Amino acid sequence: MLSTKITLVLRADLPPNLAANAAVVLGLSLGARLPDILGTDGADADGTPHAAITDHPVPVLTAPAEELKALHRADGVTAVGFTEVARRARAYDAYLRDLAATADPDFVAVALHGPREVVTRLTRRLPLMG
Repeated sequence: MLSTKITLVLRADLPPNLAANAAVVLGLSLGARLPDILGTDGADADGTPHAAITDHPVPVLTAPAEELKALHRADGVTAVGFTEVARRARAYDAYLRDLAATADPDFVAVALHGPREVVTRLTRRLPLMG
């Protein structure tokens, strides 16, 4: 069993298109912070190469918006948040400017990585995305 765990928590009321977007953004952002998270490249039976994927299962859970804020601030884990400020931005410099002017932004989703027991404690009561 892996000693670390990754979990993605999406705001419960997100429509599918926004949920997919948040998942991709957070996957890229968290993945960049975890250089050793991928397995090795492989090939299928026909010899077609397949790029490495993570060796961690990634449960996708849902939570109310206020719970996302608490998860983003949790101790003992790496937390990457995707906020409404980021979701609405059309350019990264605008995002940074708007984020700097926003106190207590609303979260769309949060990705967590850390010790298995800590991530489990933080997320065990949250439902799987359905």
